[in-house]
Amino acid sequence: MDLNLSGKRVLITGASKGIGKATALLLAEEGCDLVLVARDPANLAAAADAVRARRQVSVRTIPADLSSQAEVERVAGEAGPLDVLVNNAGAIPPGNLLAVDNDKWRAAWDLKIFGFISLTRALYANLKERQGTVINIIGAAAETLDPNYIAGVVGNAGLVAFTKSLARSAKADGMRIVGISPGPVATDRIEMLLRARAAREFGDETRWQDFYKPMAFGRPAHPEEIANAVAFLASNRSGYTAGTVLTIDGALD
Repeated sequence: MDLNLSGKRVLITGASKGIGKATALLLAEEGCDLVLVARDPANLAAAADAVRARRQVSVRTIPADLSSQAEVERVAGEAGPLDVLVNNAGAIPPGNLLAVDNDKWRAAWDLKIFGFISLTRALYANLKERQGTVINIIGAAAETLDPNYIAGVVGNAGLVAFTKSLARSAKADGMRIVGISPGPVATDRIEMLLRARAAREFGDETRWQDFYKPMAFGRPAHPEEIANAVAFLASNRSGYTAGTVLTIDGALD
């Protein structure tokens, strides 16, 4: 299926690894020009090189910490014209209410929750010029309600509401706001979360892969499986899809 994405200009946050990098690689194959944003300059440069090796599209990198409003504004100022924004940066720590203190909670939300909201606000006029699309990579914790990931549960639920609420007004500007809530995905982050769970439940963090067994199909999702959904939602093939948050969790129990 031709997604008609060739020549579209896409900004991806959290683009140096995991879902963000997989999305960059796939969209490059579709002919998109890319602006890649992440905190670590070396990892970001390596991701950009991997994209260029896949296909010769325009790839620009902007190292930035999106937990800072000044950095958000700098990225928006340097981004150039955009057709699609993929909000993906963010890592919220595991833990129950008593384990996650205010400083950790606020730091995590500054990057993921306020990072998504602030960058969308800063780039809104830019995207409106080309009747663009915003795709928020959120997370299935908003549905699982896991008390041992409470900061993520509450934060992701807020981003689901943000996505659906903004979509109602953005359609008047010809813009689409959509979201994806992945369940477990084979990234560095899932290893960190499952190690914490294994330490909590088994007293042995090295048993983290034991949690693969009850997952759908005996594994987490591949990052590319999430990237495929991003590409479709970014395309005019899903031009009537707005205010929707797509859950991709393998029918997680």
